[in-house]
Amino acid sequence: MNDMLPGMPTKLFVATPTKLLNFADCKRRYRYTYLETPRPPKGPPWAHNTVGAIVHEVLAEFWRRPASRRTGVEAVNLVRSSWRHEGFRDPEQSAVWRERSADMVATYLHNADPYFEPRGVERTVSFSTERASLRGRVDRIDERPARDGSGGTELAIVDYKTGRRPLTSADAKSSLALALYVLGARRVMHRPCTRVELHHLPTNTIAVADHDEESLARHRRRAESIADDAAAAEAEWKQGLTPAEADEAFPPEPSALCGWCDFARICPEGRRVAPPRDPWAALDETDGLPAPEIAEAG
Repeated sequence: MNDMLPGMPTKLFVATPTKLLNFADCKRRYRYTYLETPRPPKGPPWAHNTVGAIVHEVLAEFWRRPASRRTGVEAVNLVRSSWRHEGFRDPEQSAVWRERSADMVATYLHNADPYFEPRGVERTVSFSTERASLRGRVDRIDERPARDGSGGTELAIVDYKTGRRPLTSADAKSSLALALYVLGARRVMHRPCTRVELHHLPTNTIAVADHDEESLARHRRRAESIADDAAAAEAEWKQGLTPAEADEAFPPEPSALCGWCDFARICPEGRRVAPPRDPWAALDETDGLPAPEIAEAG
């Protein structure tokens, strides 16, 4: 619904990849996260998110420091000094994961060139379509020699991952967030960009994919489609909905991942499919059940 004055352009729907994927995954969670006021109570913090957040923060700080202070020892000390205990079962588990995280960071940075300068660290990029303004924060943007032999340079999108599951080039190519970061980096930085990389710290491996214009167009169409649906649902919400109408407009979409939802304890449909997991469970899982990745920041 357009509430602008006649003749004025329609207001763009503003979203990040995380917001779009929240709507695509579960509309009830989207409603609880972005629309309800006050927001329904969330469950306790997740230990795997604590691990991921600290690792991301340390790597960002590493590249922001002058080259003389970009050492593995400083990075390890930073992990330890900035450690937080949210979500862990007990102090012993927290201490174990502090040292594991320090080891992950040290291994990952072992061969890093301290004099390399990324083009962006925690850089916000954005672009607009006819109906949506899409933006997000990229862990790192590198500038590298162009692979076409032209002698020029091109950008590469780097995303750090700390989840248990090893990643593949298919994961990188299928990531909506990474594709939108490519499009945003092109617009903001005015440089060629097609490469996306998932840097998986637990295995110290890199999953690489190169987009072409067709694959980027597919991701853009998917993002626009989700944004259109989310904008329409939000317009309904703003008109005022009864609880029954709200449940119809923002239905739950139960799956095996419901146990990891922040709102699992107040969602009966989700609890019937998967009971709420302990906040530290993703760090101890050995039963083969699906486990979440760290929540994306942008």
